[in-house]
Amino acid sequence: MASPPDSVQPSAPVVEFRGVTYSVPEGRAILDGLTFFLCRGETLVLLGRSGAGKSTALRLINRMIDPTSGDVLVEGRATREWNPIELRRHMGYVIQDVGLFPHYTVEQNIALVPRLQKWSGEKIKARVKELLELVGLEHFEYLDRYPHELSGGQRQRVGFARALAADPPVLLMDEPFGALDPITRGELQGEFVDLQKRLGKTIVIVTHDVGEALLLATRIGVMEDGKLSKLVSPHEFVSATDPLAKAYLSNLRMYEAAEHRAESSTEAAQ
Repeated sequence: MASPPDSVQPSAPVVEFRGVTYSVPEGRAILDGLTFFLCRGETLVLLGRSGAGKSTALRLINRMIDPTSGDVLVEGRATREWNPIELRRHMGYVIQDVGLFPHYTVEQNIALVPRLQKWSGEKIKARVKELLELVGLEHFEYLDRYPHELSGGQRQRVGFARALAADPPVLLMDEPFGALDPITRGELQGEFVDLQKRLGKTIVIVTHDVGEALLLATRIGVMEDGKLSKLVSPHEFVSATDPLAKAYLSNLRMYEAAEHRAESSTEAAQ
């Protein structure tokens, strides 16, 4: 297993998988012997094709499911020992389709977890305003809007704000930019990198987009058929020579070449 970056202390993993297997009732293994750790302030991107087991791994971290064998630990405690509600409030969760409650305003969506934790009304209002500013939305303009009144990028920003509302130490993100158009996706990815530098959260991101993994990750975990085939830094990934890494990088270069051709054609037409 690759070592964590120098800035991360390896002695106290925030999230750790120890020989984790997860099988569906009919016996097929979705995950097989998954072992890795994630240290404080690190962004681990689980990269893999559909069906590789990425989202299943994420669901094990917040105990939506329990491992068939092995242990998942959060802050040194096996998830089976956590109260599930307490564990999930210890984490922010961002998904591809955002999952905002359509009948709640932006303010009500962001305030949901702080209200469940019985924060004072004054503290909640201050936190909502702070978070909207943090994700680039003017609070006086967006507080009373409903999700259907927002663009895709604005909804995703609100989703980030809601995930951060109670200041959780861990963020879980499942294809968080996947439903956005390329321009908005690129903008939000850049904003996310800046946000992570400021907040220093411990983050697990699931994606099948190698460009996104290279941009956002401290380390990249490549998953294939329920196993972790590689766990490396972005620099090590780009330098890798094994067939799987080369296939991902080849697809990325093909995409970049297609973008370049499209830009050239547009310039020529003008």
